[in-house]
Amino acid sequence: MCDEHTLEADERNLAKRGFSRREFAAITAASMTTLAAGTPVFAQPAPPSAKPAGPVPTSEMAVTVTTPDGKMDGFFVYPTEGKHPAVIMWPDIAGLRDAYKVMARELAASGYAVLAVNQYYRSAKAPVMNTISDFFQPGGRDKLAPMMQAITNPGIASDAKALVAWVDAQPQVDTAKKIAVEGYCMTGGYGVRCANAVPGRIGAASSFHGAGLVTGQPDSPDQLMKGTTALYLFAVAHNDDIARPQERDQLRIAAEDAGVGARVELFAADHGWCTLDAPSYDKEEANRARLLSLFNYSKMG
Repeated sequence: MCDEHTLEADERNLAKRGFSRREFAAITAASMTTLAAGTPVFAQPAPPSAKPAGPVPTSEMAVTVTTPDGKMDGFFVYPTEGKHPAVIMWPDIAGLRDAYKVMARELAASGYAVLAVNQYYRSAKAPVMNTISDFFQPGGRDKLAPMMQAITNPGIASDAKALVAWVDAQPQVDTAKKIAVEGYCMTGGYGVRCANAVPGRIGAASSFHGAGLVTGQPDSPDQLMKGTTALYLFAVAHNDDIARPQERDQLRIAAEDAGVGARVELFAADHGWCTLDAPSYDKEEANRARLLSLFNYSKMG
């Protein structure tokens, strides 16, 4: 989760770049449109033989998914031609915004139909924040606190079922392939929760600098891997590992006990390094994390 050790790391990263947080937030917010139309953010993988080499043309649209708790807004982007495996993308604590739309476009260009969702839909439509830096501005945490409290673990499970049903109804989605789910920061454990809620449809789950993965509770994500058949990636930030040094071993042991395939990987980058508008964004390590996730996605049956 974004906390004091994250804030300290961000300040160090900003100092290296010579920006204040406010200056960096303005620059990153303004640059998302340019990034979307420019050089790919992620390294393009060597795709399976069933997929074309290199980025593919994509189409996109704003969407609404009906859940038991209301109307969830989202962003759906997919290769313009054909049917493709689906990926559900849960953004970090600052919610669905331009940075995650750019990230969804990049993933779609690798041959996936990507649904990026607003986890705060019970409280407000996206964007609730323009960049992750807004969270650390005065009043940022207070703004999100009630929105975060409105999200419950049973609610995430019911959201998962609604999202899977919506995805499977789209003509751009290859329903013969399983679905991947990925989460960032506060949503890092949502992939496991989705796989537990819809075990027959979720084939891979990725957690990027995830929080709340090992809580000690019966419904902790590490315990929810039991009964699932997904492949898991837990991409761990360097400073998160320092704060919770036992967590990597706990995740490995839990995966072994559950009998599922899981890679728990430590990265030489700080919390948030996979998110484009984060002060800690590290392109090289973000590329490596994405390639590891795509390796799992390519193996979905």
